Amino acid sequence: MIDIIATVDSQEQAKMLLTADVDTLYLGEDFFGLRLPHSFKRSELAEIVQLAHAAGKKVTVAVNAIMHNDRIAKVANYLDFLADLQVDQITVGDPGVIYLLQQKKLNLPFIYDAEVLVTSARQVNFWAKHGASGAVIAREVPHDELTEMVTELQIPGEIQVYGATCIHQSGRPLLHNYFNFVKEHQDRADRARGLFVSAPHKPETHYSIYEDFNGTHVFANNDLNLITKLAELNDLGLTHWKLDGLFADHDQFVNIAQIFVAAKKAILAQKWTPDLAEQLDGQVGANQPANRGLDTGFYEIDPSEVQ
Repeated sequence: MIDIIATVDSQEQAKMLLTADVDTLYLGEDFFGLRLPHSFKRSELAEIVQLAHAAGKKVTVAVNAIMHNDRIAKVANYLDFLADLQVDQITVGDPGVIYLLQQKKLNLPFIYDAEVLVTSARQVNFWAKHGASGAVIAREVPHDELTEMVTELQIPGEIQVYGATCIHQSGRPLLHNYFNFVKEHQDRADRARGLFVSAPHKPETHYSIYEDFNGTHVFANNDLNLITKLAELNDLGLTHWKLDGLFADHDQFVNIAQIFVAAKKAILAQKWTPDLAEQLDGQVGANQPANRGLDTGFYEIDPSEVQ
């Protein structure tokens, strides 16, 4: 089965994504989860879980933040809440959260998500032995390495097929530190402000950057779009596809989700063709924000070039 996972920015969008036939909604609270389009209160989360389950769909909650001492003390209560809510699974990157899950013996499946660190089957299988039901494969793993990796995976690997790629995170407020230094632009550094930075001597670079509760986040020039590669991924056995709408428009992200759902149905019905792939690729581009490009990320890169 192909599982299409989509981020959520509101209860309204959650309803729209469920109507679009997305399989799994991905959301959470920024105190516990990283780079979410919206930080949901517990009451809001409970309503969306109820909506999803009534539609026969699943919910994954992000608990993948780095849990320092001030936060880890509050994680146990949050895990109890999620277990009582009967969410389908959570994403976890901090071993401290996994320890709590094991100590409390909660019926709460977890997907291991350590961002750029998940690059080998050996690492995925290590966490499988410690209870993980799946793992998020790093965006930096090219096709040729994926081909070797998937033959050894003991649990499903989730792969991002659309959206922003984070290339750096710091727990420090780097933007505000800079603003304080130059004595300018000190009002806002959030995602809605739409800030970009360029690498020295490379004016063509255009990295999105913002601050939030979890620190400073920097993103690749372009968003990822693997819609023309979906049949290849399906043939490899990589059938958990993540759509990240962090920088997408509220309505256009739902359109993009519908496009990927159409691709999924065509592949399952054995009606996938190069012409259809090109057509759907154009539709994704038509719904992409004007200030953000699209490419295939690391997917087609020679593994020897990844450093």
